Amino acid sequence: MPPTRFRFVCAPSALAGPTSGWAREMLQEGEVALLGSEGLDAIDQVAHELGQQAILLLRSEPSPELQDRSVMTYAAGLPLVWVAGRFSAAVSRWAADRGPMTLLSEASGALSTEEQRRIDRFLATLTRQSE
Repeated sequence: MPPTRFRFVCAPSALAGPTSGWAREMLQEGEVALLGSEGLDAIDQVAHELGQQAILLLRSEPSPELQDRSVMTYAAGLPLVWVAGRFSAAVSRWAADRGPMTLLSEASGALSTEEQRRIDRFLATLTRQSE
């Protein structure tokens, strides 16, 4: 198994349905962690669609600020793609200031084809930088 080159954080709906084929391919060198706000059935569906026996789940926090902090801690020193409905100014500053490449993708529900292409371009840039 190749080493993890990046981390990907999102709600299950971002990767469900038609998006799952793209996600399966995109995540071959990355690690996905789901946010649990949509429930276990949604998480289970994505795990099945991605062909995963197990999937990472980030713990839920009592406030949006603490939830953001959990994602930031999980990102550690790896590049990050983070999909959420919206991002606070603090998250945007953190993403701009951190060393590893970070892509914040604002999307609610399944990722659009345009957003998938944006993520693909980000990962292609990441690949070129690591060569």
